Amino acid sequence: MKHRIVVLGAGYAGAFSATFLARQLHSDDFEITVVNAEPDFIERLRLHQLAAGQELRHRPLAEVFAGTDIRLRLARVTDLDPEHRTVTVADGNGVDRLEYDTLLYALGSTIADHGVPGVDEHAYHVAARPAALRLRARLDELDEGGKVLVVGGNLTAIEAATELAESRPGLRVSLVTRGELGGWLGAKAHRHMRRAFDRFGITVHEHSAIVRVEEAAAIAADGTVFGSDATVWAAGFAVHSIAAASGLAVEPNGQITVDRQMRSVSHPNVYAAGDSVFVIGDNGLPYPMSCASAGPTSKAATAAIIGDLTGRKVAPTTFSYIGNHISLGRNDGLFQLVDGDARAKPGALRGWAAARIKSAIINTAAWAISRPTFGKPSHQYRLAIREPSTHPVAG
Repeated sequence: MKHRIVVLGAGYAGAFSATFLARQLHSDDFEITVVNAEPDFIERLRLHQLAAGQELRHRPLAEVFAGTDIRLRLARVTDLDPEHRTVTVADGNGVDRLEYDTLLYALGSTIADHGVPGVDEHAYHVAARPAALRLRARLDELDEGGKVLVVGGNLTAIEAATELAESRPGLRVSLVTRGELGGWLGAKAHRHMRRAFDRFGITVHEHSAIVRVEEAAAIAADGTVFGSDATVWAAGFAVHSIAAASGLAVEPNGQITVDRQMRSVSHPNVYAAGDSVFVIGDNGLPYPMSCASAGPTSKAATAAIIGDLTGRKVAPTTFSYIGNHISLGRNDGLFQLVDGDARAKPGALRGWAAARIKSAIINTAAWAISRPTFGKPSHQYRLAIREPSTHPVAG
């Protein structure tokens, strides 16, 4: 029987890992199934553009996986049983159960509501394509002067606020954050960001924590009422509860606890990549939930899977973090470098050049999903895998 590998999720981490494994492992010996709720590869880093009214390139997963033997299962993951090595999925035809020998968990993250009442019922977000389209539809309903309130002060909030203000100048966009807007940025980058907010006419309310969201307002801890026709929640990310509910060892925030090869410490035939996994970076700090985490964690996870299944030595993966790339609309941006302690360096790339570089990076990431490489010679892996003596697959 073929060794069954199931990959949960086809975002940056899941899709890249699946195509890399498919191009390294021989299809005579391995069967790879990818489970994803949507038929397309979604560029999550561009969802604020989709919400603003822009059209994004259509990237069907069937085309992404073309030329491989990957089986694509369009369904939602509803349950995971690592003891019996099964995954429960649901689609339009009902509920099904998939069995696996090796699992790669890459379900990513969604918004963190921080327990604030009303977020689920009344707020919009841009952490998933359906949510971005829902926000877009709401914005289309608003008349000139409609009020949009973005809640949050980090990357997603900054990009969402500037994109919406630039693409829909007839709306009144404001932002409220519990701390300082972009407070981690260096002085030059911070000044450039604030000038962009001023240019777009975005009103900023700092040091004001939202404690309740209503249909037409967000209420701060001090009682201040921020009227809003559309409240966009961009106050951080949280992982899905499936891993914690399954019995996998997880951190307090629900991320999967792994060794340095992204292997679950409680169930060694389960690996994790992307936002779903808890990783301590080379600087001693937890790796942030971001697209930047997809590459190193995918590299480590796929190398470990191939090593465990073939007996090949696994080279260590570095987990460095060089900085933040932020778009400020379509023609402006920032690239803030950080030092080894994740503190902003004095200089930063700003303006049109930063915007162009970020766009190029996102385009390259999407292109590389179907052409993955970590610099390993594919031919050597294939020869190793076809050699019986180096194929110690566990049942």
